Amino acid sequence: TPRHAAGRRRAAAPARIAVSRTNALGASTEDLRASSMTAAASRLRLATAAPATKRVSHRHAARMCGIIGIYRQEGAASAELYEGLLMLQHRGQDSAGMVTFDGKRFMEKKDNGLVANIFDKKSIDSLAGSVGIGHVRYPTAGGLSATEAQPFFVNSPLGIYLIHNGNLTNADELTNSLGGRMMKTSSDSEVLLNVFAEDVNKELRANPDADVDKIVFDAVTHTMKKVKGAYSCITMVNQVGLFAFRDPNGIRPLVLGQRKAVSDEDKDEWCVASEDSAFGPLGFSRVRDVNPGEAILITEEGKMVSRQCVNAELSPCIFEYIYLARPDSTLNSISVYEFQLELGRRLARRIKKREWEIDVVVPVPDGSRPSAIEIAGELDLPYREGLVKNRYVGRTFIMPDQRTRELSVRRKLNAMRSVFNGKKVLLVDDSIVRGTTMSQIVQMCRNAGALEVYLASAAPPVKHPNVYGVDMPSRQEFVAHQRSEEEVCEYLGADGLIYQSVEDMLQAGRSMNSQIER
Repeated sequence: TPRHAAGRRRAAAPARIAVSRTNALGASTEDLRASSMTAAASRLRLATAAPATKRVSHRHAARMCGIIGIYRQEGAASAELYEGLLMLQHRGQDSAGMVTFDGKRFMEKKDNGLVANIFDKKSIDSLAGSVGIGHVRYPTAGGLSATEAQPFFVNSPLGIYLIHNGNLTNADELTNSLGGRMMKTSSDSEVLLNVFAEDVNKELRANPDADVDKIVFDAVTHTMKKVKGAYSCITMVNQVGLFAFRDPNGIRPLVLGQRKAVSDEDKDEWCVASEDSAFGPLGFSRVRDVNPGEAILITEEGKMVSRQCVNAELSPCIFEYIYLARPDSTLNSISVYEFQLELGRRLARRIKKREWEIDVVVPVPDGSRPSAIEIAGELDLPYREGLVKNRYVGRTFIMPDQRTRELSVRRKLNAMRSVFNGKKVLLVDDSIVRGTTMSQIVQMCRNAGALEVYLASAAPPVKHPNVYGVDMPSRQEFVAHQRSEEEVCEYLGADGLIYQSVEDMLQAGRSMNSQIER
């Protein structure tokens, strides 16, 4: 199919196929439900979604991934996809993949590892075409093979590639509904691709003379009505273009960017990504968030078309702002950095009531810095960088197992004696999830001479797992699960502990976007 086909585009005949809901911004209990919905609502949704056999799903989720799609009027997209994936590397360090389209065929490369280790100049040059998508994946337990790396592909109908950030809560039910469709992996992302492909196929058969643009919009509308959970997706559909869509709750982020073509300023080029921080190096300007329940098509000619496919209610995952996203990103019209500053201001007011004797405020790098700076300012205390970070060790929260995380903490951080010796220290962290990192950091501070170590968490206590795409599989892993604040403090070996209140966290988010429902 020519890339710039003229006139009305119709699809070729398809081949036969064998085949209480409150999110964390609206929680009402004194803990952070580490997902976009409360535990009670999650249980309700999961019960509704579960197959009749009540079999536990063993599918691997597309946990905390980073996705990007680029449309250029001319020139190769692969080098810019590479740069964009580097900007999203914090969202996944286990594997990376990329596919491009030159108007005639798809070209793909994916493997386990970091972006810079997978793609060299030769591989980038081999990925021809001015349209492409890229993905980085969060590591999960079990050492998944490169086969699980995205993008995923189905040849029929049309030829569709998909990348996905999120987690489906009814993947097994959907798999059973697909009948004879065979899949190569245990990924819920491949399930989602096949559900969408099946809906495209049904629309093609029911409306063989329809424009393919309408076909994919109608198909994804059906898909959204069946699929439950979190999904921000970008697809490349042969004969159609770059096609992105987001679940009706907007649990995971997806942002649209635009720029003018170098050769012709009357023509637009487009980028869709998990975070708009990926736009900067590429020269794209933020246009807006992809709305919950919306699909956006960038046609083969570069025209942007959108449709609100289903009724929606913005309920983003609060953990995006607390931990997952870069501070220079704006998600759902909320600056991640400004949100973290506001968390610090609100937490400082609570700390004042404790009447702790504190000499210095020290952040746990890197995500807690904005909050720690505001806390130090509000308390009129010195702010010091007392923990030096080794940049060549991965983030401990996304290490695949407990033993690896514990070793990584000792390699990752080192306490400066000049900051801690003889001081009563307030350590500020963005969140305390498993406690693996924090308990060792407290001991580091004491070994460096700290007289007392107080802890402040910019997030409320995390007590419940996230079923929408963050690696929190077991309640027993949470240090706050079935422990009081005093018990957590004792477990971590600190002299005092304070958490952000849920109400302050909610007010911080809603003050920046009143459209957030829950």
